[in-house]
Amino acid sequence: MTRDDRKAHHKPFILGLTGSIGMGKSAVASMFMELGVPVFDADAAVHVLQGPGGKLLPAIEAAFPGSTGPEGVKRAELGAKVFGDQAALKRLESIVHPAVAEMRQAFLIEHAGQPLVVFDIPLLYEKGGADLLDAVAVVSAPAAVQRERVLARPGMTPEKFAHILDLQVPDSEKRARADHVIDTGVTLAETRAAVGELVNRLTSG
Repeated sequence: MTRDDRKAHHKPFILGLTGSIGMGKSAVASMFMELGVPVFDADAAVHVLQGPGGKLLPAIEAAFPGSTGPEGVKRAELGAKVFGDQAALKRLESIVHPAVAEMRQAFLIEHAGQPLVVFDIPLLYEKGGADLLDAVAVVSAPAAVQRERVLARPGMTPEKFAHILDLQVPDSEKRARADHVIDTGVTLAETRAAVGELVNRLTSG
């Protein structure tokens, strides 16, 4: 089913929200929620599935022995088992992705009467799936602003930041591919106004 077919056959309008590290995507997602737009947070869904008593713990433990405990997934141990191993990473994704998709579908059913919902997907362009959305909004700020924000995070180093950037689709490419770009290199009030304008545009048709 193409994007145009989806527009003709469904409600709500599904807006994908993405952006590179340090671009302010979480803040923008909160702005959508403040305006009453339901937001599905893919990262939060993964934390629930892998947290204490999480639905995926048995499958992850079976595939990666010693990677889970009473508190859920042991991130350091699991990370060590999949880091740099594409086959192991694919095995983990084959466990996680279907469960996240199931939660996303339940979210859509719950909010079926809404005119607009947002899917907050950090690695949308890296992992694919944009074709399943009605439109994509990319959160973006100047590179100097991004760098300052990220290096202010605890434990972050220039080397770690450079490695993360290498794994992500460049911001310029994300902006070029997006249907909408939300600038967070301005004041919060200006970004909030831009989000409100976008919501009005997408819900007034």
